[in-house]
Amino acid sequence: MTHTPKADALGGTVRRTVLPSGLRVLTEAIPAMRSVSFGVWVSIGSRDETPELSGASHFLEHLLFKGTRRRTALDISAEIEAVGGETNAFTAKEYTCYYARVLDADLPLAIDVMCDLVADSVLTEADVETERGVILEEIAMVDDEPGDEVHDIFAEAVYGDHPLGRRISGTPETIAALTRDQIMEFYRSRYAAPTVVVTAAGNLDHDEVVARVAAAFEQSPYFNGAGAPAPGRARDLLVPVAARQVRVQNKDTEQAHVVLGCGGLARDDERRFALGALNNVLGGGMSSRLFQQIRERRGLAYSVYSYTSQFADSGLFAVYAGCAPGKVDEVLSITRDELAKVAAEGVSDAEVARGKGMLKGSLVLGLEDTGSRMSRLGKGELLYRRMLSVDELLARIDAVTPEDVRAVAAEVLSNPSSLAVIGPFDDPDFSGIVE
Repeated sequence: MTHTPKADALGGTVRRTVLPSGLRVLTEAIPAMRSVSFGVWVSIGSRDETPELSGASHFLEHLLFKGTRRRTALDISAEIEAVGGETNAFTAKEYTCYYARVLDADLPLAIDVMCDLVADSVLTEADVETERGVILEEIAMVDDEPGDEVHDIFAEAVYGDHPLGRRISGTPETIAALTRDQIMEFYRSRYAAPTVVVTAAGNLDHDEVVARVAAAFEQSPYFNGAGAPAPGRARDLLVPVAARQVRVQNKDTEQAHVVLGCGGLARDDERRFALGALNNVLGGGMSSRLFQQIRERRGLAYSVYSYTSQFADSGLFAVYAGCAPGKVDEVLSITRDELAKVAAEGVSDAEVARGKGMLKGSLVLGLEDTGSRMSRLGKGELLYRRMLSVDELLARIDAVTPEDVRAVAAEVLSNPSSLAVIGPFDDPDFSGIVE
């Protein structure tokens, strides 16, 4: 089943086809480009794992590049690199993506290689053991980057034992315990045609892409025949499961890293556009309130920003700052007071206009390469079940009023807050920050 072609505001033509197996293919044809980005998206991520399988999605992402029945690991990388292309993958909490970027003439090769590795990897015992060591080193690398690690600790504080609170990579203990049989069972039971979305953007022909994708996946018995519709993700959370939690990790660092935040909005909440504008007002750039208060006026931190994370049934709003350990109390006090002030008094019309302008600019400027356009197709289909055009997205942002932003500020910023801190603190007491 193929949807009628739709012209995008940026000049591309977006088409969507659903194969009999349930696998979905979306393309955006951009004839002016000489490259194509191609991605295979699977609606399986770390939140779909049991505690014993924590890290399995990320482990599997590594293993799928290690070889198929038709290609060795060297073949996979060498075939794409021989034409000047590049491949990579990443795992998120609710999906995994495998992608390649090549010259337009080499798209058939990219389709064959990427579909082959997703559909027909062999996962040998030797490769499992090799990648186990690689992943343990990756976890250790993150542990050496407290500016990254503190966000994981914050998610653990907010979500507790819920899968959204677990680290995407798993822990050294769970990775050490995972067996080849467990990973293979996870692979074959979760990776099926209805859970897969294939996207491509650049100088391409939609019908040719569909034919080549179908042919590539037909070589695997797991992606053949008619499949059931893709299952929706259960809305089993709705709100963060923990509140007013403080997590402090004592580590000998030169700088303290702090994240203060609370529950936000789910991914399909129409108020997400208002929250996006609010996020820009509070910590989305150099003109934001927190940047001005903490860095520009007081010189307390080099890096300070706010961000949102949205999932199928929940979300987060948080503020990050990196500062000298002796300045943590002052930075947190200013942050808490500013958030409370905005919750109670709102923000000005001028700030809302600036926040909306930043949203619109980042949306359009972020779509100036084939990779970002390919990602937009994948996330639109996989996460929202429909892809809003750029015009539709801009219209949603334009429709946000100052009253909408003030209302979402009053609701979200009044949620119970949690705190994560990494730094050289032997016996800290930050409990007053989240009371």
